[in-house]
Amino acid sequence: MQRVCFLLKVREDRLDEYRERHAAVWPEMLEALSATGWRNYSLFLREDGLLVGYLETEDFAAAQAGMEAAGVNARWQAEMAPFFESLDGARPDEAMRPLTEVFHLA
Repeated sequence: MQRVCFLLKVREDRLDEYRERHAAVWPEMLEALSATGWRNYSLFLREDGLLVGYLETEDFAAAQAGMEAAGVNARWQAEMAPFFESLDGARPDEAMRPLTEVFHLA
């Protein structure tokens, strides 16, 4: 099982709406994440907009490819993109870069 952690930056003026959107994630999006191998997926948001994502999956590249093929993902990413800083034209799911794990207490 791979553990994956990534960082993104939510615009401070959009924090409340970002929280609202994630309190009601589309059922189709939740189904797609589960079907493509995203497990124990969590998002943590700091008051300055720092977003920390964490998930577990058997194969992160395959999980990403599965979501790329899911039609709902393109719609979700298009709606979420305006919430983020520094995407440089990428979708949020394309901009997230996994951090290197340096310690894990099993």
